[in-house]
Amino acid sequence: MKQSNQPHSSNQPQSSDLRTRLRRRLRALAATGAVLTAAASAVVGGAGPAGAAIHQCGISGDRTNCAYVTGIDAGSHLAVRTGPSYGAAKSPVFGQYHNGDQLGLICWTTGDPDADGNGYRYWMRVDNGIGDGYVNDWYLDTGGPGTWKSQLPQC
Repeated sequence: MKQSNQPHSSNQPQSSDLRTRLRRRLRALAATGAVLTAAASAVVGGAGPAGAAIHQCGISGDRTNCAYVTGIDAGSHLAVRTGPSYGAAKSPVFGQYHNGDQLGLICWTTGDPDADGNGYRYWMRVDNGIGDGYVNDWYLDTGGPGTWKSQLPQC
């Protein structure tokens, strides 16, 4: 009897499991210094830390452009603000977001540079199905302005 090389659907890893494994591998490479050149070219080129593009998802039953949270240190969270500034209040309708969480994208603008000191000033107005607020795009896997400027309006 011939066996298939294709795994059964029940054995296929979830997409979030794949993202988790990929993030772990990237962190391991970063520890050895292998990704420093790629990160530096992303900053110079104006892209965020991740090379992924925005994707379609459902927020409150509606299809919209979305991105995953990324680059948040363990034990920390992404705070959604009422404006594109770290001085703006934390949005009261948002919870705490961690790596792998998904947010809907409404539009983009500029504001304060990212909190990690990379000078990245693009912010996304995001939606969680209950309300909206702003996060620095550095912490989303949008792929950077070269990817999303043709897909999202400026706020």
